[in-house]
Amino acid sequence: MKYRQEEDSLGIVNVPSNHYWGAQTERSLENFPQGVEKIPHSQIMAIVTIKRSAAIVNNLEKKLDDKRRDLIVKACDRILSGEFDDEFPLTVWQTGSGTQTNMNVNEVISHIANEDEKLIHPNDHVNMSQSSNDVFPTAMHLSTLKNLSEKLIIEVSKTIDCFDDLIKKNDKLIKTGRTHLQDATPIKLSQEISAWKVCLQRNLKVLREVKEELKYLAIGGTAVGTGINAKKEFGEEMAKELSKIYDMDLKSDENKFFQLSSKSSLVNVHGAIKALATDLYKIANDIRFLSCGPRCGIGELIIPSNEPGSSIMPGKVNPTQVESITMICIKVLANDLAISMANTQGQLQLNAYMPLIIHSMDNSITLLSKSIHCFREKLLRNLVANEGKINENLDKSLMLVTSLSPKIGYDKASEIAKYAFSKNLTLKEANKELAYLSDEEFDKIVKPEKMV
Repeated sequence: MKYRQEEDSLGIVNVPSNHYWGAQTERSLENFPQGVEKIPHSQIMAIVTIKRSAAIVNNLEKKLDDKRRDLIVKACDRILSGEFDDEFPLTVWQTGSGTQTNMNVNEVISHIANEDEKLIHPNDHVNMSQSSNDVFPTAMHLSTLKNLSEKLIIEVSKTIDCFDDLIKKNDKLIKTGRTHLQDATPIKLSQEISAWKVCLQRNLKVLREVKEELKYLAIGGTAVGTGINAKKEFGEEMAKELSKIYDMDLKSDENKFFQLSSKSSLVNVHGAIKALATDLYKIANDIRFLSCGPRCGIGELIIPSNEPGSSIMPGKVNPTQVESITMICIKVLANDLAISMANTQGQLQLNAYMPLIIHSMDNSITLLSKSIHCFREKLLRNLVANEGKINENLDKSLMLVTSLSPKIGYDKASEIAKYAFSKNLTLKEANKELAYLSDEEFDKIVKPEKMV
């Protein structure tokens, strides 16, 4: 491999000549674990977008000339088009401020811009009016907003619509309800599914509400929140410029000290994602229980046969989509603990756990979005009610006796249920032997369709 020599404040560094990064990026590659998780691509693209906007704002403030502005903007546009994705190799497990990634972006932009003429310095021009300490958290907000809007919110909304379709298809089907995993009074299958739908609706509502906190940005705070080396208006002008790009009403937070030291807005957003994951787990687990069988379990739902379920048992079909999404839900819960713990470590003027936070956030959104898509398209859309099994289970349910309580009292109704169970009789047969009601009275009262 051929190398070129780059210099930073610590001295000379050999950098691979086929790459656009500089000395600080190379030092990070040498000093931190490699072959492990990298800073998310979405975070890199958000930082590049900030650099592009900063060049425009610095030019408007007469701090950066037109030529340098244009060189930086053009370099950023080339990166944003995907031309240089291999130039951002740094791991999550670096400095907690993300400084090396900020400098990685600065160096790559400057080297691209300097292909014809060396006019751009990574610190003096690309990083003008900025610090890693306000750039990195601003990018965290922007990348999370974009990921939520373009990935997770879309997938959840489509799944709500899918549940609507299932509700309409199964509105007349009455089945056995279950509490404590034991038989309970009847419920319509559509009512059971409606709980799943409302889970997602409520989670989506909260998620949309809390993500508004991310529209307040740290940019303009520079090193410690005072805005040193930036003009007073820089943060507001940056928010305006970024608002155009992201088509959102972004704001410069009036208290940059808060934005640099606390990541509670991200904690709140991921808390809503965690709540979504817990409900998705419950929904998937319900389907796991209701589809268990197909002959020796509950068997009231039939899941699609997407792939063979066993290497030894021919014809076996397993709830693989359930297993996939529930594993991912557990991972989201683990990410939530990481984000929450990381936010407790906002020491004095800076939280130095930011790469961990954005890695966990990006991981949760990406995994959940992709998993919800598969769960919906590969399971929910082809989920079928097993009407024969549903009717069989309903007919055998002893809890239909609940409808008799207002007529004969709780104790006598309980006696009928226990007698039917011990003698392996139907409720009607047990009532006939105990002679509490005539057959006509029993049939008039015990009607599942009236119990739902």
